[in-house]
Amino acid sequence: MLFYNLITQLYFLLISLSSPFNAKAKLWVNGRKDLLKHISKSLQNDEKRIWIHCASLGEFEQGRPVIERLKSEFPEYKIVLTFFSPSGYEIRKNYKGADYVFYIPEDTSKNSKAFISLIKPAFVVFIKYEFWMHFINELYSKKIPLYIVSANFRNGQLFFKWYGGFYRNILYKISYFFVQNESSKLLLCNIGLKNVVVSGDTRFDRVYDIATSSKDIPLLAEFCNGHKIFIAGSTYSKEEEFIKNLITINQAVNIKFIIAPHEISEPGILELIKSIPTNTIRYSEANEQNVINAKVLIIDSIGMLSQLYKYASIAYIGGGFGKGIHNILEPAAFGMPIIFGPNYHKYNEALELIKDGIGFSISNSEELVALVSELVSDEKKLENTVKISKKFVEKNTGATEIIIKKIKEFNNLNSGSQ
Repeated sequence: MLFYNLITQLYFLLISLSSPFNAKAKLWVNGRKDLLKHISKSLQNDEKRIWIHCASLGEFEQGRPVIERLKSEFPEYKIVLTFFSPSGYEIRKNYKGADYVFYIPEDTSKNSKAFISLIKPAFVVFIKYEFWMHFINELYSKKIPLYIVSANFRNGQLFFKWYGGFYRNILYKISYFFVQNESSKLLLCNIGLKNVVVSGDTRFDRVYDIATSSKDIPLLAEFCNGHKIFIAGSTYSKEEEFIKNLITINQAVNIKFIIAPHEISEPGILELIKSIPTNTIRYSEANEQNVINAKVLIIDSIGMLSQLYKYASIAYIGGGFGKGIHNILEPAAFGMPIIFGPNYHKYNEALELIKDGIGFSISNSEELVALVSELVSDEKKLENTVKISKKFVEKNTGATEIIIKKIKEFNNLNSGSQ
């Protein structure tokens, strides 16, 4: 306990010290000033509440199908949504699917007691990886059910090490685990946890919903204008060098390019446009006249990427030359071959896509150029990949239904009951 407190307090301290120099850290610190007072003033009396917590935007998108089903099926409960990271909170603080959206307070014994005393949740849902010890201890002591949704455990995690007993004990206080796969269930069962069900990954439900309800973007249709579209999503600078080389080689080919950088900053966008040796335009300056003749479209706004895949023939997803790849399920739902860097092995969906012949890992620019050339020149292979990709997503949907059904059973709830 002492070691955990020292580590977390050091982490929070480092964020505070960096806040004058780091915009994200500043948002993290400012968002928690007088947070408990703000929460106390915001909440209405005599409400029944469900608390759902996400680390950041990715976990929110993963948990969104569950949030929206809980909201629709149990309208008598207010949804309290919390985020750890500013990248989730700042983008979704006005999300209509929740009644309240807050930052989660720092994980201390005092904060956890005060926060849970204010919220008084009937039950709690944490998405994927959140294991804040003091909050879990407080929920456990008050006998408030806590469900972990779309969890994905790996053998190398501290929970399963011989010296990880302290962290492993946290898991025994979880009411129920909804895990993505059988290997996660087996790891939990091997340490004596039987309160586990393989529900699958709710991201499949989310991306399937996005794909089936996607709206047209007329400006994108004008840009495409019968061309094959190569989209590079959530890219970093190293990957953008690869993409620029690909563009240079394919200037005279019937391919257009969309680049949606992971980090959007004015200097970065300007530098990217300047470095591309062909007609390039940014989305914020595009119109029906100038977009038709553009070879490259740079996305300089947040929140569009999932809708852009509708227009793509091939997708490259960034992150694979860093900590790990970003969301590859969104393009898969629209049907296309998906390319990414070498750091993908901890992502089950990447392993499955590669096995099915619709995911491709590259290690350098030359491999990317050769792969795209092969895909573009083989129309039959491209069409087949589209079909397989869509089927892959469709066959993995249904996690939300399993989770909601189990939560109803555990809490003795009926849809729409008062």
